[in-house]
Amino acid sequence: MRLVLAGTPAVAVPALEALAASSHEVVGVVTRPDAPAGRGRSLVASPVRQRAEALGVPVLTPKSPRDPDFQSDLRDLAPDVCPVVAYGALIPRSALDIPVHGWVNLHFSLLPAWRGAAPVQHAVMAGDEVTGASTFLIEEGLDTGPVFGTMTETIRADDTSGALLARLALAGAGLLVATMDGIASGELVARPQPADGVSLAPKISVEDARIDWERPAFAIDRLVRGCTPAPGAWTTFRGERLKVLPVSLAPDLTETLTAGTVLVTKKSVCVGTGAGAVQLGIVQADGKKPMPAADWARGLRIDSGERLGDV
Repeated sequence: MRLVLAGTPAVAVPALEALAASSHEVVGVVTRPDAPAGRGRSLVASPVRQRAEALGVPVLTPKSPRDPDFQSDLRDLAPDVCPVVAYGALIPRSALDIPVHGWVNLHFSLLPAWRGAAPVQHAVMAGDEVTGASTFLIEEGLDTGPVFGTMTETIRADDTSGALLARLALAGAGLLVATMDGIASGELVARPQPADGVSLAPKISVEDARIDWERPAFAIDRLVRGCTPAPGAWTTFRGERLKVLPVSLAPDLTETLTAGTVLVTKKSVCVGTGAGAVQLGIVQADGKKPMPAADWARGLRIDSGERLGDV
């Protein structure tokens, strides 16, 4: 089949590579326009665009998939299917109708669970033990289309959303190729999603990633892992923001700490929560490089009894 893949971030690159190596023909790629990045804020091509150009695949970068010129260019490519992986824009009906077999999304959850922009982050934050990926036919609802296939992945106790997403991207690429094979042969039929088990996974905002030390230790551990690497969990200390990378539970701590109170030793920094305590791993103060929490505490001469989240 003739395929035009729509995708933007690095997580979509494994799917592009797998489709390019398959029996199908990738005749084009749709990705978001170049965006400012880095300290100089110079325009940088998306990871998908960079890989597509290296593969010699034509690239379309519309500001919006509603653009009539884009839709005309897409028709000229005559795709049988448009596979989608984290493209980053809603596809209007006028564009959905162009490929013969529609647009097929690789979504990183077991639908109907975690419909939305941040399924992996929400699965980690919720403490799910298993997640996966689904391929489904895009319709105008939010991740509501009928499902072609799924694969499962165990969520490990120390998984960050970044680590889990990297595994899902690789395994999901194989699922997407298998889905294209099944559509091409006519043997694969999409089945409606069940009405039960629906949950939503909206984008995680910076404010959502703020640590509430009144919550129990296990919930803070999940929040931090779910927000790593983006948008990054954070708290405040002495009135300034402090980014917090994955923590560990401290069940053997003999001293009882109130929520947000720190216990500093030469080798560790523990923080009290609403139930239990956590030990900080790597932290990053505004304008500083990431460093072990013990080094951060030593540099600022932090005393036990001071508090995080003090604004």
